[in-house]
Amino acid sequence: MIHLNLVVIRTDRQEEQVRFYSTLGITFTHHRHGNGPYHYSGDLNGLTFEIYPLPKDATAADTTTRLGFTVENLHETLKTLEELGVETVQAPASTEWGYVAVVKDADGRKVELVENLIK
Repeated sequence: MIHLNLVVIRTDRQEEQVRFYSTLGITFTHHRHGNGPYHYSGDLNGLTFEIYPLPKDATAADTTTRLGFTVENLHETLKTLEELGVETVQAPASTEWGYVAVVKDADGRKVELVENLIK
């Protein structure tokens, strides 16, 4: 059996990313391991989601990775994200996977938000 337990994104906009992902329901702590860089870490039911600074030789964050999260209330989540100035790429729509919208995080990464209507 395989289980995903770590996702790390790198950014030069850590505080903006913490606000964005906190809106989705992730609670972060700010810390570092040994001599490594300070970063933010949150736990999602056994998955560690971390926001690290860009490496010194990087000029921009990777925006090709697409992330997806299940949220309790899609409309309320989108409303809060819009107040932060977040761009909605795909308006909410009912799909076979649930009620889905796509937004962009502070770096421009596409993030799929799904409200599972079957409870």
